[in-house]
Amino acid sequence: MDLTAPHRVPLSWLAQHGGESVRLRTLRELAPPGQQGLDLLEAAILEAKPVTAIAKRQKDSGLFGGNFLGIAPSVRDGIKEAGTVAQYRRLLQLGYPRGGRAFKLSERLLFRVLSRDEDPSLLFEHQKLAKEQAVAAEWLRDQFREAATCALAEAGHVEDPRIRGSAHKIASQVSAFLRSELSEKPFAKAGKTVILHPEAHPPTWYSWAMIAAMPNLQRERAGFTERLGQYLSAAPPKKAYVLQVGKKTLKPAMVLLGNPIETDAKGNCKDLPLSLLAIELLARIGAAHTSTSALRILNRLYGECDATGVWRPKRQMAAPRATHPATYHFYPLAPDAKTADGKVVDVTFRLALIAKLMGRPLEYT
Repeated sequence: MDLTAPHRVPLSWLAQHGGESVRLRTLRELAPPGQQGLDLLEAAILEAKPVTAIAKRQKDSGLFGGNFLGIAPSVRDGIKEAGTVAQYRRLLQLGYPRGGRAFKLSERLLFRVLSRDEDPSLLFEHQKLAKEQAVAAEWLRDQFREAATCALAEAGHVEDPRIRGSAHKIASQVSAFLRSELSEKPFAKAGKTVILHPEAHPPTWYSWAMIAAMPNLQRERAGFTERLGQYLSAAPPKKAYVLQVGKKTLKPAMVLLGNPIETDAKGNCKDLPLSLLAIELLARIGAAHTSTSALRILNRLYGECDATGVWRPKRQMAAPRATHPATYHFYPLAPDAKTADGKVVDVTFRLALIAKLMGRPLEYT
């Protein structure tokens, strides 16, 4: 399929079947300029069930779920629900107004984490670990700052000096990793356990999304952005490993050692929401057209769209299921996954957005 040809965007169909968030984002990001009704839709978002379900759980401190970095419940780590960064990013994806109370509360906290404030309470769910092991505290603060930078960059604070300074520091660390021998051999041994090398600083879902949200940084560091796209299009190592923080091991759920997309020769993938997230991020850094797996999936998905641009796979029995916690904030946007149209709304919207990000002309149906 020609991925430079015009892509048809079913505006009225998305408005009818997408719910408040898809309707709002379609008008904002896909429709021709000058659309009416944005103000009404933004007001409706505040009352939408997916939004109110999140906002009502926020504490006055800005914290969600009693934790900062949690992306899924974990008995081991004492995490009962997704935390502050995940919920803030989820509200962004749902179209929550930038000046809304939930954002104001969380941004106070996010900017404080981004600062050099050494208050132990800013390590949230990992306070005990940091108190027991000083080496863990420094590593954890870096992870918290990277996640906070990502969230605030996605929210549009890309010209804030604090965000730019933090983003360039993170980009420099990832760039040094990509240029080093560790990019090819990122593992070490701790006894019988395979761990990520302590000096390795590979990209993460946070740093990738941060860079994708900052076009100026991409222009300023064009060589690095190109290397990052190449790295995230290459096959990752198959070896299982963990992160060692002091004496504790953590799962590397957000670490990226190559292409996160798993697909077969026909473009079928194990986790479609994860693949769409990765392809969208590749498109935002100008690298989707160089990724073999991304092109393979897009060829299949666009080939399954009907004449109006709605994704209509032949054997669609249920809405695509997300299995990786990195997609929590991203999928689904549409609340209805029971009807035939409701099951395909999210993919239809994402395919149109990816087409636009890749520079394809849009035709409206």
